Amino acid sequence: MTTPSPDQRPAEDVLDCLRSAIEIEWREPALGHDGVQAWESEHGVALPEPYRSLIAEISNGSALGPPEDGGLLPLGWLPPGWPYDRDRNPAAPFPLLEAWAWEGEPLADAHDERVAEVYNHGSVVLGADDGPSYWVLVVTGPQRGKVWLVTDVGAYPYPMPEAVGFLGWVQRWHAGVGWWD
Repeated sequence: MTTPSPDQRPAEDVLDCLRSAIEIEWREPALGHDGVQAWESEHGVALPEPYRSLIAEISNGSALGPPEDGGLLPLGWLPPGWPYDRDRNPAAPFPLLEAWAWEGEPLADAHDERVAEVYNHGSVVLGADDGPSYWVLVVTGPQRGKVWLVTDVGAYPYPMPEAVGFLGWVQRWHAGVGWWD
C-alpha cells in the first residue's frame, strides 16, 4: 500500500484500510463530496487526502477511536476543553515546522499569540487524548497532511521527529500500537 499524496485521491486499498479501521456501527454519516466542498469553500482550504475521502465517503467522525479518548471528531468540531475557541482559521498557515516545547518559556503577549496560532491556524482537530492533548491534521503549508499533537506544554509532530500522515496515524491506532511505542 502506497502512502497517498495529500493532494491525490487515495487508491482503493487505502480507502479499504480506513474502512476496516472504523467499524460500521461506530461511523457517523459521511458528508459526501458536496458537503466537504461546501466546508472547504467556507473555510478557504482544501482538506488533505486520505482524510478528505474518509470524511466524504466513509465516515464524518466516529465515537470509537482514533483517538481513544472520545473518538474521531466530525469535521470542524472542537473537543470539550479546547483552550482557544476564538479566531479558528484552518486556511491560515500552520506556524510550525518542528516541535516547540513552550512550557517554561517567558510569558508575553507575543508568546500567547503564537501558542494561539498553533491551536487555531492551519489545521483541523481530529480529537483529544488524555486531557489537554489534541490531535490535529495540518491542512496548510509544508506540514500539510501530517498529524501533530498539541498539548498544554508544546506542539509535536507525531511520532517525532517527523510527522506521519493521517493514514499512518490511523494504522498505528488500528494495529493497537501505543501512541509512543
